[in-house]
Amino acid sequence: MMPALKRAPGAALLALALVLVPAAAKAFDIQRVISPGGIEAWLVEDHSLPIVSVRFLFPGGAATDPAGKAGLANMVSGLLDEGAGELDSQVFQGRLADQSISLSFSASLDGFSGRMKTLTRNREEAFDLLRLALTAPRFDASAVARIRAQILTGLAAGANNPNRIAQQTFRETVFGDHPYSRPVTGTLESVGAITETDLRTFVARRLARGELIVGVVGDVTAAELGTLLDTTFGELPERAEAFTIPQAETGGAGEVIVVERDNPQSRVVFGHRGVARDDPDYYAALVLNHVLGGGSFTSRLYGEVREKRGLAYSVFSYLLPLENAALWMGGAGTENGAVAQSIDLIRGQWENVQEFAISQDELDRAKANLIGSFGLRFDNTGSIAGTLVAVQFRDLGIDYLNRRNDLIEAVQLDDIRRVAERILDPAALTVVVVGKPVGLTATRTVTDGG
Repeated sequence: MMPALKRAPGAALLALALVLVPAAAKAFDIQRVISPGGIEAWLVEDHSLPIVSVRFLFPGGAATDPAGKAGLANMVSGLLDEGAGELDSQVFQGRLADQSISLSFSASLDGFSGRMKTLTRNREEAFDLLRLALTAPRFDASAVARIRAQILTGLAAGANNPNRIAQQTFRETVFGDHPYSRPVTGTLESVGAITETDLRTFVARRLARGELIVGVVGDVTAAELGTLLDTTFGELPERAEAFTIPQAETGGAGEVIVVERDNPQSRVVFGHRGVARDDPDYYAALVLNHVLGGGSFTSRLYGEVREKRGLAYSVFSYLLPLENAALWMGGAGTENGAVAQSIDLIRGQWENVQEFAISQDELDRAKANLIGSFGLRFDNTGSIAGTLVAVQFRDLGIDYLNRRNDLIEAVQLDDIRRVAERILDPAALTVVVVGKPVGLTATRTVTDGG
């Protein structure tokens, strides 16, 4: 989540990464590697090019930020590579650049993540810099001040961003006081209140080897990786401090909230409760959403709202399965005069799918598209490593990538009808509009943007 304002990795590494297209359509050979010290990672060996990509995640991200300190996890993510051990920020960043090592961190609501990519010849240096960043971050005052200023500048610039306002208003409406309502990047006030002690406390409490999830792809053997896991992550505490994020109850059903902004176009965000990632109906919901609004140019929302009537320049829907809440969401961008009609059409498609489901032809085309496009996600080692982490985080099983398409293929019309009847509810859609919509009846209007 931290803005990418740092130095770019070396050109040599980027060039190699762009031409590597491993295993997009074939079965993945994923190895479960357990280091001598007991640290687990999933590995896909690929020795075709001298690159190693590493992704990792610690459960517990921005949702664990203390009250009044929203943005803490995100700020930590921007500072771990700003000096560690005896290396100040300039020296640390210089070593990354000189060795063509890409290293970065990010925070989401549910996790704190990192990614590293290195040429094989610089592998030892890369893993050692990663070790330093995780175990001995400096949080020098100058670096903290600079990163804080970057975040505050981004927040100030985004204060008038219609999409950001719509997303934040939607989350505050549906999640209320739940931690999921807090912005991952924080606010001007909360980021300003974060102290060096807060930063160090987050690292001490959240980063532990017992909860660590790791995915590695590239030019490294299982034996080599086992050693690297211990030398890199072995100094971390065994366990993170326990935390509890309560299950979120989604509120605001049926509300239509207008945040007035003097813009010629409006940004629309809508949604209601969704389907959890471990729900047996998840794949049926995924296919149904593809037909409804996830299939870009082929979706019903696109066809009715944009293609037939030209009301919106964008309209889409998607599933958002968080760890402690699930949403079925969507968005649209349209002129102020077309907002009311666009929302009516969106609700109409929600209702139409609920009442009449979809045709066999739509089902077949949606499954073919979802299956056919799956391999395109894996066009480089980093994306594969990221998927290995996501699969572990979701506890989907080490064979998931090789059976995912079978799960899609197994979805039948009866499954679609069941999900549509169970989940979709046009009357429950919470709608947030940022702009000056014409002819739209709002349940609440925010005139100050707050």
